[in-house]
Amino acid sequence: MSFGKRVQARRESLGISQAALAKLLGVSQSTIGNYEADISFPKEEILLRLFDCLETDPNALFRDSFRSGGQVLTHSERQLLERYRGLSPKGRETVRSVVEALCDYRDDLESGRTEQEPRMIPLYRSPAAAGYAAPVFGEDFDYIPVTDDVPQAAEFAVRIQGDSMAPYIADGSVAYVNRDPLKAGDVGVFCVDGDIFCKQYYKDPAGIVYLFSLNRARADADLVFPPASGRALACFGRVIIHALPLPGKA
Repeated sequence: MSFGKRVQARRESLGISQAALAKLLGVSQSTIGNYEADISFPKEEILLRLFDCLETDPNALFRDSFRSGGQVLTHSERQLLERYRGLSPKGRETVRSVVEALCDYRDDLESGRTEQEPRMIPLYRSPAAAGYAAPVFGEDFDYIPVTDDVPQAAEFAVRIQGDSMAPYIADGSVAYVNRDPLKAGDVGVFCVDGDIFCKQYYKDPAGIVYLFSLNRARADADLVFPPASGRALACFGRVIIHALPLPGKA
């Protein structure tokens, strides 16, 4: 049984509709249908939530489903898979980026495309409230070319809505992002308890993390995380923008 069929069987055994599961994951119902029909596969952050929603162990969904052209994976392929599973989330993201780049290069060679064609990156198009970026990574995006007016280091882009990052990142503008590690004062795209924010990052010596609005008239939108806050905080990437002073340090 394929991964998609196992997802469908588990969902139905719990009495959860496609629409209800889509709402829990923050994706469209058609996306759930594509997963279950094995047309597409969830991105990692969606996949982790899927395991929780279906109250199941990952092995229960993946068992006997790793086949290519009807062939079970070889021993060496399974070894690679096990090593991949043992990596940290950042390590797995690095592996995926390398594989995707190699596949893109292979596809370019097979299709006869020339090196003059610009590289394409995803632009996430679903804005949320002021200061937010696209709320669901891996879904709801368009591809845009990396032309001369786009930073060459950009790996993806998000459209910002609201004034909490003005005037440096204007309402409705596109922010270009890569996955470089953040330093104090960098602007990043963050996931906080499932919500997505674009904010300036700072971590003080006591371990308190601050996410600042660049528009200090919107300091009410700042976020503060003491070490024992218990809140879920993850960074999706660094916004490519010139260095900016931290509040009170200009």
